[in-house]
Amino acid sequence: MVSLRMVALYHSKHFTSASQMAAYLGLVPKKRESGKHKGKAMLSKQGSSVIRAKLYMAAVVAKTWNPDINAHYRRLKARNKTEMQTIGAAMRRLVQICFGVLKHQCEYQAKITIAA
Repeated sequence: MVSLRMVALYHSKHFTSASQMAAYLGLVPKKRESGKHKGKAMLSKQGSSVIRAKLYMAAVVAKTWNPDINAHYRRLKARNKTEMQTIGAAMRRLVQICFGVLKHQCEYQAKITIAA
């Protein structure tokens, strides 16, 4: 379901980079500050909440089963990132993967392999 929505989004908006697509979907950090108050950086949550919800579920699964995202997840956990920060990063990585597949019209191949 995510893939169909990503294809439709890719073709309707003419993004030139995966970063643009991620920003459109609200998967970029946004600092919430006011005066002396320094808030935490959180996802901006712009764009479609439906696609973001589906990306969230896909990221939860991908952090276990996709070798590239699993390696990225473990690197972030080693840097003491929270679970939600790592899932947000996995969502963005999924957008990057989808963008690359759509742009180059080729099948996704993991760069890292996990021994079974």
